[in-house]
Formats: sequence, structure tokens, C-alpha cells
Amino acid sequence: MTIGIIGEGAIGSYVRAHLSGVSVALVRPARAGPGRVTSAEALPGEVTLMLDCAGHAALAEHGPTILARGIDLVTVSLGALADDALHDRLREAARRGGARLHLASGAIGALDCLAAARVGGLERVTYTGRKPPAGWRGSPAEDALDLDRLDAPATHFEGTARAAALAYPKNANVAAAVALAGAGFDATQVRLIADPEAPGNVHEIAAEGAFGRFDFRIEGRALPDNPRSAALAAMSVVATVLRQRAPVAIG
Repeated sequence: MTIGIIGEGAIGSYVRAHLSGVSVALVRPARAGPGRVTSAEALPGEVTLMLDCAGHAALAEHGPTILARGIDLVTVSLGALADDALHDRLREAARRGGARLHLASGAIGALDCLAAARVGGLERVTYTGRKPPAGWRGSPAEDALDLDRLDAPATHFEGTARAAALAYPKNANVAAAVALAGAGFDATQVRLIADPEAPGNVHEIAAEGAFGRFDFRIEGRALPDNPRSAALAAMSVVATVLRQRAPVAIG
């Protein structure tokens, strides 16, 4: 397995440090150099797997070409799939190239349970995301709240997973993951909260259906280099690759 990586930010750097076999990076033109290319067309022919660690815009720019070339692609940019047109482009490119787009689970667990529950029918799925104020910088939360002076939890978004994913491209990938695994973008309800006392990035899923009911909560830590990037999101990319390499795998 010859691996390439899109992006060299906090998530990309973590992934590269924890995986062997990463031979090339797809980067912005300003960062071109040895071991780096600036377009999907320039990827070496021996690359069999690409890892998208660069966000929604990078997936939209490079994903269709990568998949059409027959190269499998792992992404944590699940929120980008709230754009139906992009979702369709990626699906068609994968079909045309005989490749697969793998959606890494990102910063949340329980998605396998949610996907199984969908088979029997889901009546309600809600996702609540809670982060310290610094974790919402660079997002629409800055327009709704004074993040520097916040002294109590404050909700800055309530709506569907589709609306959350489109409005918060750097913060709502978890909401998108929950939607894709379960009831879909329009039937999944989302609430986003800035909380100065949050112990980290806190994610909660509640679901009801024919299977019964479950509530799931995880308190995740951010990567040291970026308070907006969940450590578990980076780990999920590594885990996806290791699962593909393993002779026996769960899920």
C-alpha cells in the first residue's frame, strides 16, 4: 500500500507521524518541494490510497480527480457531503474509477451502533457538540457570541445536520458523521454550544428507534497544534488505514 496525504496541518502531521508508507503530500502551490505535488493529476502512479486531512475545500478540489484515477480516498471532511452536488460528483468519480471513498469516523464513536439501528428504522437522532470558546474561533459562533467574555454555556446553533455542516465546515464534521451513519442530514437535529467549563470537545448522541434507545457521550481532547482539531479525528484516519492492512478487522 503506497499512501499519499492531502494537507500538512495538525491532523495531517499527526497521521504522517503515526503511519508508515506515506510517500507523497498533496499541498498548496506555495509549499511545493521534494515529496510534494500540487495537483491530483501529478500524483505518482504507484499511489493506491490517499488520506484527506485538509478540510472541505480540499476534498471538493481534489477528491473527484483522485477517485476517477482509481485511487481510494479516506476523508475526515464528512461535512462536505452535506453539499448534494459534491456528494454526487464524488460518488460518480468513484464509480467511474472503480475506487472507494472511505469516511473516517472522526471524533465520535457509536456510529456502528447507529448504522445498525438504521436498518430497523430510526425515530429520532440528536447530536449535541460542546467545546470551550477557543474551539469555536473562526466559525459563525464568533458572530453570535462574545467568545472572549463568555462565562456560562451558550448555544449558538440549533438546526439540522445539513445546516450545521454547511455553516461550520471546520467544526461540524461530527454532526455530519452522525447524519451519514443514521437518519440523514435533514432528519438529524444538532445543537452546538460554547462552554467555558467544557473539559474538552464533548460530543453527545441520542437515538431512538425499533432497536430501543441509546445515549452516547465522549469527552475528547484537541490536538496540541490546533484547538479546533480533535485528536480522535486524526486517530480515526490512522485506524482506517490499519484496518485496511489487517488480515482480520472489526467493522
